[in-house]
Amino acid sequence: MGILSWIIMGGLVGWVASLIMGRDKNMGLLANIFVGVVGAFLGGWLASLVGLGSFSGFNLSSFLIALGGSCLLLWITGMFKKK
Repeated sequence: MGILSWIIMGGLVGWVASLIMGRDKNMGLLANIFVGVVGAFLGGWLASLVGLGSFSGFNLSSFLIALGGSCLLLWITGMFKKK
């Protein structure tokens, strides 16, 4: 995947993850892209450890792996925020 594909996929995945985790009001475009890209790396690493595959391109399985990693990332960062 090229850099533009990473940015587009990261933005979409980060946005959907922020909606799922209830953080959409707190995040902007750059935060969504960051969460999506880092979540793709995290999800791909965890999926390969478990044997579910890896982040391989612009397809549904990669989207779901990145979404899982992004939700996990938002959950972990939420544990460190004060309520």
